[in-house]
Order: sequence, then C-alpha cells, then structure tokens
Amino acid sequence: MRLRRLTLLLLTTLALTACSEPLPQVHKARLFTLGTLVDVSVLDRDEATAQKATNIVETELALINTQWHAWRDSPLTKINQQLAQRKKVAIDTSTYRFIKQAQTLATMSNQLFNPAIGSLVGLWGFHSDDTPVGPPPAEAAIEALVKEAPSMANITLTPTTISSSNPAVQLDFGAFGKGYAIDRAIEKLKLAGVENAIVNAGGDLRAIGSKGEHPWRIGIRHPTEAGVIASIETRGDESLFTSGNYERFFDFDGKRYHHIIDPRSGYPATGTLSVTVIHHSAATADAAATALFIAGTQQWQQIARQMGIDEVMLIDRDLTIYMTPQMAARIHIEIDDANIRIVGGQT
Repeated sequence: MRLRRLTLLLLTTLALTACSEPLPQVHKARLFTLGTLVDVSVLDRDEATAQKATNIVETELALINTQWHAWRDSPLTKINQQLAQRKKVAIDTSTYRFIKQAQTLATMSNQLFNPAIGSLVGLWGFHSDDTPVGPPPAEAAIEALVKEAPSMANITLTPTTISSSNPAVQLDFGAFGKGYAIDRAIEKLKLAGVENAIVNAGGDLRAIGSKGEHPWRIGIRHPTEAGVIASIETRGDESLFTSGNYERFFDFDGKRYHHIIDPRSGYPATGTLSVTVIHHSAATADAAATALFIAGTQQWQQIARQMGIDEVMLIDRDLTIYMTPQMAARIHIEIDDANIRIVGGQT
C-alpha cells in the first residue's frame, strides 16, 4: 500500500511538473543587414535560447555582408581592383569555397546567373544604398561592356588564388550572397541545437523544422499588387527564394528598369515579373531564381533542369503562372481566375 502511494505521488508530481513547463512559443526578432530587413523566428520554450539564435544569425549575416559588399570598401572591392589589373590575388579557404560554389552555379545556369557583371550592375546605378532615379545608361556604354563578355568562365580559381584573363570581370554576389549567408546561419543554428526556425531576409528564406504541430506557412508576394499571390507550407528543411522586378528599380519616361540584368543584352531582363524557387540550399535557390528570371518563359525549364531545380513558379508580364508539376502539387494560389500552366520540369 505504501509503495502504491509513493508511486501515485511520484506520478502526480511528474504530471504537475510537466504541466508547469512553458509551452514552446515562436520568438521573433528583426534585424537590418544584407541591405534588407531580416526576420528571425525561433520556436522554443526558452526566450534566452531564441535570443542566442538571433545573435548567431546576426553575426553570420553581418560577416558575409562585410566580406562580400560590392560597392562599400570590403575584401571584395579589393579583389575587384586587382582583377581589373590582371593580378593574381591571394585568397583564403573560405573565400575559395564561396567563389567556387558561385562559379559552379554560374556554369550550370549557362552564365545567366553571372556574378562577373558587377560593372554592368554598377553602370545601371545599382551599386548604391540609394535607389537610382535614371536616366538609363548610354547605349554605347552598355554595348561596350557586353562586348567584353565578362563571366565566371573567365575566372581562374585555385584553393589559394583567384585571377582573370578578362579585365572587365568585376564580381558582384548580390544574387548569391544572401542565400549563402542564410545557409551559414541555419547551419550554425543547427549546431547550437535549434531545431525549428526561419531566417527570412526580405522574403527570401530558409526554414527548418516546424511551427509546433503545424508546418511553417509562407506567403509569396504578388508581383503587381499588394498582398500575396500564393502560399506554401514548408517541409522540414528547405529554402524559398523569389526574384522580382519590384525589388530594386527606377521608372524613367514611363518605363521600369529593374536590377536583374541580362548579361547577354546588358539591359534588365524582360518578360518576367517574378520567379519563385524551392530548394534545400538557400544559395542554390538564390542563384536559380535570378537565372530563371532571366531565362524567361522560353528557357526556364532547361535551366531549371541543369541546376537541379524541380519546384519553380514563374509569373510572366501577362500574369500567366507557369509551374512545374512538383510546385503545383503543393502550392496554394491565393487569387481568383489565375491563368495557370503546369509544364514539365525536373523529373
């Protein structure tokens, strides 16, 4: 009888202890880095753990921003100065890995994702903290840079050095650095024991785990109106990146000029309003969203296959929504009367 009472008392104590433990909550923080607002969401019982996670994210993103800033004084601007003089530049292991990954993705995209066109991006006025106001650059200046054909194929990279045979090569990792930084931040969070979190940099994100009993639900911005055009629930660990003509742009004489430059023409890519990509790697998703935006309705399927991307949504200038079957199987379109075309993607 005494043993029964002790057992009952122990079970009651355990039950009361379990009930007294706080339930996991979503702790949110907002940072400004990488030129955008970054929202960090962490599901945890302990607010101190969530704060530690936010500090990890802030440190990693700031590090990448400092290292790879394309126009402020940075290690990247110093590399660009020496590449323009056809000098061989000494690099460390982390720099090698960063540039090597970007170079590989550029090759897979047929150089549509092309971090070597920094001079073109700067010519259009997008190497500034302020939004350019126009007018667009002179046609002759654009043609001169396009004729030089800078690409990542012009880069000679070893584990200790970088050089280029083309002095027109100027590196700008704006379509890759954000994804790379988010990958780094998420991996550091995992090492710190964080299992459920989102790092969202201006709508581009990587999510791990879930929001308790439910998956994280993500809204995808409408390219021409306020609000969202679609939503999706994440699965475990994956990244969602969108490139749109509404992100950085200026209007001049009734025409919009945005920051996603087609390296083949030297002008902002036309025909596409936005592209959303899902992939386990944020860096890959970042680069692919840019490449597929430039590829447009005629080439995006080919480039997606080459880059190993099977979940894509592309919206053209007529608001026709193109999707791979894999994306269509899980996305929820939030507007009525959408013109949707499901086309073959990665199989």
